[in-house]
Amino acid sequence: MATAHLRAMGWMGRLIQDDRVVFGWMAVVAVAGLFGVSEMLKNWRDEAEIKPVQPKTQYITQETEDALKLSTLDTLLGHYNQSIRETSARIVCDRAVNDKDTVDMLLWGITRKDYDERMRNLRALAIITDPQSLERLHRWKAYAALVRCLELSLDPEQEVLDDEDWDEYGLRDMTEKLCLMFISQLLSCYEPEKLIKAKFVEKWLAKQNWGATPEDRLHNFSRYMRYKGNRITDIVAAIQGTCSGREALEATGLLPPLGPVPSESDPEDNIPLIERFSVLLPNNINLSNLRDDDQTRLLIRSLQGVQSAEEQRVRHRHREAMVLNDGSRPLNSDDIIQRPESPS
Repeated sequence: MATAHLRAMGWMGRLIQDDRVVFGWMAVVAVAGLFGVSEMLKNWRDEAEIKPVQPKTQYITQETEDALKLSTLDTLLGHYNQSIRETSARIVCDRAVNDKDTVDMLLWGITRKDYDERMRNLRALAIITDPQSLERLHRWKAYAALVRCLELSLDPEQEVLDDEDWDEYGLRDMTEKLCLMFISQLLSCYEPEKLIKAKFVEKWLAKQNWGATPEDRLHNFSRYMRYKGNRITDIVAAIQGTCSGREALEATGLLPPLGPVPSESDPEDNIPLIERFSVLLPNNINLSNLRDDDQTRLLIRSLQGVQSAEEQRVRHRHREAMVLNDGSRPLNSDDIIQRPESPS
């Protein structure tokens, strides 16, 4: 045992005296120490980190919106957070469009002669309205204000609207385009009767430069409606589809008056039925010499009865066609509508 112990001590002494072994051991200790220190620092960093609290989703109720004062909303409109600014702007617009006095004030503003004042009020009206609140403008006062604004925006030096290859709508004044935008959106949801009552045709449409002579006005207006595709043509199409709108367009010389309804009578309708079937009857027939049960007399009586019923049917057909053509739309072949005959 003593000898083995001495040998082991001698072997260890030789290893200690070997520089390579010493440096290798020091390297292992250094790497282990660095790894341990790194893990300790990571653990300390994770424990010392302050994690932000996740914000909870909160919804603003109608009661909260109504409780906000104007001064508070004014402050929120300048907030650095974009979502807060957008929410505040939406609340302001909702309050404005639901306040009748505010809407009336803006409608009064778009009828002023000062161009800048009209533009400010038009832009404000466009900001506060949306498809859900468009019904606030579906009243005669709003249509009259829009027509008045269009009337004030008329260009006295407008060129003749006779170019079928170029649409001038994009170059029109912004006040005109904003008013036409409101009118087009309203007509997409409602009937045009209130717009016609506000004299849109007489006060603005008819005052466009359609030409110097009545013939030029008819021709240029017809070509404009045929070749252009903008809000003006959409509005006119809606107006033209009503009786009052058609009358206004005819009265201002933009559409020709409707002519008489063409007849569909067949020339053969004027020929007595008995003459059409004369080939079936003998020549020089004398009804007084025929018996009551004679086949010829019976045929003539049946033809006369059929002729009377045929004449009544033709008169009824013509009368029905005239009733259906009430002048509410442009005259064409589809206007004469006949009721299909029931089989006998």
